Formats: sequence, C-alpha cells, structure tokens
Amino acid sequence: MKNEQWVRGKNINKRKRSLINCLLKSAIMKCLCTGDQLRWMDEMATFGLGRTRHRMATDNTNQVDPDEYTIEQAESNLREAADLNHEEARALLGRMEFLKGHKEAALSLYDGIDFRGAIPKMKAMLSSLSADPRKQHSRQSGEPPMQFSAVVLRLESLYLKSMALHDLGRYKDAAEECSMILDIAESALPNGLHRGSSVNQNKLHELVCNAAEFLPELHKLAGSTQEAISSYRQVLLTNWHLDPATVTSIQKDFAILLLYGGCEANSPGLRYQNGGSFVPTNNLEEAILLLMILLRKFNTKQIEWDPSVVQHLTFALSMSSQWEVLAREYEEILPSMLEKKERLHSLALCYFNEESDETALRLLRQMVDSREVNSGSLDPVILRSWLLASKFCSDKTQYAKEAADFAKRAIAQSHKFQWSDVESIGERLLGISLSTQARFTSSDSDRVKLQKDALEALLNAEKKCGNDPDVLQMLALEYAEERKLDEALKYAKRVMKLKFGSDVNVWILLARIFSAQKRYAEAESVVNAGLGETGKWDQLGLLRTKAKIYISQRQFKNAIETCTQILAVIQLRTRTFGAAMKFLKGINNDRTIEMETWYDLAHVYLSMKQLKDVELCLSRLKAIRSYSSLYWHATGKLHETRGLVSEALGAYNKALDLDPGHVPSILSLAILLRQLGNRPLPVVRSLLTEALRLDRTNHVAWFQLGLLHEDEGTASAVESAECFQAAALLEETAPVEPFR
Repeated sequence: MKNEQWVRGKNINKRKRSLINCLLKSAIMKCLCTGDQLRWMDEMATFGLGRTRHRMATDNTNQVDPDEYTIEQAESNLREAADLNHEEARALLGRMEFLKGHKEAALSLYDGIDFRGAIPKMKAMLSSLSADPRKQHSRQSGEPPMQFSAVVLRLESLYLKSMALHDLGRYKDAAEECSMILDIAESALPNGLHRGSSVNQNKLHELVCNAAEFLPELHKLAGSTQEAISSYRQVLLTNWHLDPATVTSIQKDFAILLLYGGCEANSPGLRYQNGGSFVPTNNLEEAILLLMILLRKFNTKQIEWDPSVVQHLTFALSMSSQWEVLAREYEEILPSMLEKKERLHSLALCYFNEESDETALRLLRQMVDSREVNSGSLDPVILRSWLLASKFCSDKTQYAKEAADFAKRAIAQSHKFQWSDVESIGERLLGISLSTQARFTSSDSDRVKLQKDALEALLNAEKKCGNDPDVLQMLALEYAEERKLDEALKYAKRVMKLKFGSDVNVWILLARIFSAQKRYAEAESVVNAGLGETGKWDQLGLLRTKAKIYISQRQFKNAIETCTQILAVIQLRTRTFGAAMKFLKGINNDRTIEMETWYDLAHVYLSMKQLKDVELCLSRLKAIRSYSSLYWHATGKLHETRGLVSEALGAYNKALDLDPGHVPSILSLAILLRQLGNRPLPVVRSLLTEALRLDRTNHVAWFQLGLLHEDEGTASAVESAECFQAAALLEETAPVEPFR
C-alpha cells in the first residue's frame, strides 16, 4: 500500500515537474518572441535553447511545488534548461516582466545583474568587431571572451532598466544606466557603429540609437540641463551613424533646449572642436547653427518638412537682430514648403526691421490681390499684411499717406466680417498715420483737418477696445501735441494704472506733460518714481528728462550731476555686455544718447561761461562722431560766444550739410544772419519757414519770425503780432523735451 502511494506521489510530482518545464519553456519563448520592436528570434539558437529543449522535457531530477515557486528557482531552472548563467537568466526574466508592465519586478531582477563588473568584457568583445583578425586570435588566450549575443543582451537589459526607472519617476538613476550604454559603445567603437549583417549587430545599433535619443530627455526630466546639453553634443558628434530621422529629432530638441531651457551652456570641450571648424560661443549661436543645418536638410529634401523649425529659427535670429540672415533663409526655402503669401509676409517683416522700408513695402504690395478681396472672402494673411504695412509706415513721413490707405482697407474688411479686434487695431494705426501727416503738412487747413481725423480715429479705437493702453497712450500724445494738457494728463494717468508703472515711456510722457504745465516739482517726482520702478538699463530716458528739467530751471549743478550719471550708466553697460551689445534690445540708441548728453553738457557750460569745459565736451563729441550735426552746432555756438561770427556761420552750414533737417542749426543760422543785418531778409525768412515746417510747435522760430516781420516795417505788424502771440502760447506750454 505504501509502495503504491509512493509510486502515485512520484507520478504526480513528475506531472508537476513536466507542467513547470512547459511553463518555463513558454516563458522563454515569450521572452524571445514578444515585441515587434525587439526582434530576438535568432537567440534561441544563440543561447542553445534549441539544442537543450529536450532537457526541459526529460530532466526529472528536481521536484518543484508550483505554490512555492520563486524567482530564484525560476532563474535556476532557466539556467539549467538553456545553458545560461544566472545574470543572463535574470535578463530574460526581467525583459518578460517589463513587457508585462511589471516595472518593480523587472527592476528587482535587473538589480541582481552586475553590469559594471561586466563592462571590461563587453568592451573587449565590441572592440574585437572592428579589430584585425590576427589580433583577435592573440587576445583569445586566458579567460574566454563574452559572447556577442550576451553583450547585446546585457545592453538591452540596461536600456530596459533605464526605461523602468523612467516610468517610476527615478530620472537621475535612469540617466546613469542609459549613459552606461553610450559610454561602452563610444569607448569600444571609437570609429563608429554601423548596422551589420546579423540580427545581433542590428540589435546593437538599434539599442545605441534608442539610448542616444533617450539620454538627453532623462537629463532634462531630472533637471540637469548642463548634463543634457553635454549628452546632446556627445550624441551628435559621435560616429554612431544614426538614421536621419533620429538625428533630426535630436538636433531640433537640442536647439529648443538651448533657446528656451533657461540655462547658459558651457562652451564645447576641446574634444568636440575640430581644426578650422566654427565653435559657437553661446546658446543662441549654437541653436542657430543647429536650426540652419536642419533647414539645409529640408531644402535638399533629405528629411520631411517641419514648419516649427523655421519658427524657432525666426525667434533665434530675431533675438540677435540678424534680420538680413533671416530674410536670406526665407528666400532659400523651397516654394513647395512655404506658401508664397507667408513667405512674402515674413520677408516683409525682416526688411522692415532691417529698415529697408521700400523693399518691404514692395513685397507687401505683391500680396494684395484685389480680385480676392472683392470676391467676398479674405485671406487673413493679406489682412495681417495691410496692418503690418500700416504699422511700420505710420510714423514715417514719406509713407504716412500709404499707411493710412492700408489701415482704411483693413478697417473696411474687418467691419465687413465683424472682426472688432482687427477693426480697433486698424483705427489706431489710422490715427497714427493721420497724425504723422498732420505734423509735416505745409497747409494749415490740411493740418487742422488731419489732426481732427486722427483724433477721431483714435477715439473710435478707444470705443471698440475699451482700456487698450496703446490706444490711450496715443490719445495722450495727440492731446499733448495739441497742447490740451489736461486731457493728455488724464489719459497718461489711465495708461500708468493699466500698465502698473512697467513702461518707462509712460513715466517719461507723464513727466513731460507736468513740465509743459510748468509743474517742475511734480515732473521731477514722477521721474524719481520711475527710476525706482524701472531697471538700471532702462533709466537713460528718465535721466535725460531729469537733466532737461534741471536745465530749464537753470539748476546747472544738478543738471551736470545727472548728465554725468547718464554717461556712467552707458559706460557700465558697454563694459558689462561688450561685444554682445548689438544683440540686446534697445542698446543701439546708447551712442546717440551719449552724443546728446555731451551736447547738453556743452550748452550748460556755455550758459555758465566755462569755455574750457565746453571744449572738452566738444572733443568727446568729435571722438564719437566728427561728422555729427550736434558737434558742429555746438562748435558754432562756442564760436559765436567768442565773437567769431564767420567761424560760427561756417560751423552752422556744416551742420546743415550733414543734416538739413536739424532745427537748432537752422534757427541759429537764421538768428545770426538777422543780427548781422547785411543779409537779404528773404534768406532768413526761408530758414525760419523751414524750421516751422519741421517743428510747428517751436516757440523760438515763431518769435524770430515775429521779429523778422517787425524788421520788414509796419505793413507786417499784424503778422508780427500773430507770431508773437503764437510764440507766447507755445512757450507757456512747452515741455522740457518734445512729446514724441
């Protein structure tokens, strides 16, 4: 009886053992055959699974209880069944757990594999792939080398381990595991990695490609931006022969990180610098280089078109004010990749910023198709182009009329399609262009009508957009120009509240309005408040206004101190930014502000009769720009103070030769000629008329014109009185600086 029970138990255990072996066989087959992307069908033969398959069915030496079956026992049975060591068995089981989604279980298996200890063997095996066969034979003495399939299995396990760590949120640990793959491949295969003829070689190439794309993303997720930048450079500059799509993706992601990552990259190391090649010095240069490489690939049809690359390149080049380069890139884009209207619109933007207004306008005119406009439908690109043309031309005298026409067309179309926001923008641009025409028209009646129409357009824009600070600021300027200072002050205060004191131009406008009302103490308080609310580099305009306030009150000592502060800020900014000055927004005006400050100092010292200091200011002006009208006008004033009339006349004429529209030089020449008395009065009249054409609100020109009428006799008494009245009114409401 006992013997029968023993035989029955032995048969049951045998059936259990057979069942377990079948399960193990199925697990191995799943490990080897699951997943289209991993393709490991050949490894059955590689690891001897085909040769040892019969062992799983015939080996009855171990009795296993399925209820007590553990990972260690599964590992032992896999190793015995397939001639694998314990690490290779763990790698296969780990892969199966990973594909099932059991990330923690996969990690527990991978943690039992000594990857770092196997690095020398893996490197030796990979190095032998490209080595001389004779050298391979000499290296085979001693410890047997690791099989190539085992190397690939371990590298795959490293990659899957890093993916599991990524899925569990352990990004730093995942990056360390993933970087190990690239370090091994780069060290063992310095001449690059190609696809091979065998499955394992292709598998190795695929693993390295995936790791190269995965590692920078892991560093970014871990917050290690510098490490991400280094890994991008390592991937792009190592000869791993990545497929074009992968290289394109990496280059684009790297450029995006450099542009928007918020971290200044360290310069590339010497290992990445080839002789004679261009080495970027900052993030912007490196990003532009990468994006331009991608654009070349698009143009040669090596890769599929991606419009976002052009968008990123536009941002990068516009940040560095490289408008001409950006225009050239747009011109080189293939017609099939970018619509003609979009290309022309973008080119026009580039040329406007490059101050090639005529070229930009010509491009925008090409976009306007009256047939399309009259057909009842309108392309938004054309509408944007009208607004763009009006925006860039509205404050330019020679294009102001055309800018008004563009704005009217945009208003008409937006009203037709009930686009209230676009209509508001069009009304604002129309008001600006009409105001520009009014300032430079020669007819008084035309000027009054244009000013009225400009104010009406701006008020219409205010009704449509409500509290748009740009519209309100234009209204404040328009009322200030018409010397309606109370209305101007009301709108300027509204703009200040809407912008929360963040716009330095609003502080300056408010101070100028107070100065026009002769409320100098309040104007100075506004300037001081603005200085407290703005950054150090944005304070030059406020400091200039402050200096003008002191000069108008004849507080020359305070004016000199303020001008000295302006020059110190400019010098500090130049030393701080150095060669990068041209890439910074608003820095291009520094040289102009510096010249104007020395010019103001020269006039202050002239008023104080300190002629030696005047000469010093003139020498500084000449060192900056000797062919400046400011320099020659100040030189003429110095000669005039010393009684050198002939030299003064020569200096004023030189100033006008350089800038025929320089109003101070025109007035100084006219006043000196009138005082001499031996020159024809029509010459003086012509000069004063020209000055008033350029600046209708110049009270000095009106006063001198009144004196000229007096010199002409009693027949011009009425005209003389009108000129004096206009001069008195304008002087009473004159700001320390022009409102615009």
